[in-house]
Amino acid sequence: MYKILVVDDAGFMRKTVQNHLGKAGYDTFIEAEDGQRAVILYQEQKPDLVIMDITMPNMDGIEALRTIRSMDPNAKVVMCSAMGQESMVMEAIKLGALDFIVKPFKAERISQTVNKILPL
Repeated sequence: MYKILVVDDAGFMRKTVQNHLGKAGYDTFIEAEDGQRAVILYQEQKPDLVIMDITMPNMDGIEALRTIRSMDPNAKVVMCSAMGQESMVMEAIKLGALDFIVKPFKAERISQTVNKILPL
């Protein structure tokens, strides 16, 4: 089974993503509340996919993406962003993010995105 690292400073968003993906058949999740913790957990756990918010304290998602991709050029990362962060989304894509999901999102959007990357 796949291991998915869910990174967001809002606990309810981490749970929302996990609930949607759990209903879609995914069942192994790791959580991080900021980019610094995401980098550490990526090194320790080697997840199959990272779903990461852009705006977070300590280390934002863009810097965490840059760090993770420098450690592992094959890292699979999907970014999440609120409306109005188009320039940050474009930077994330340039840095190697596979896709982005705009918040608020529908359950189908997140499961379709993950299914493309990690088919069940």
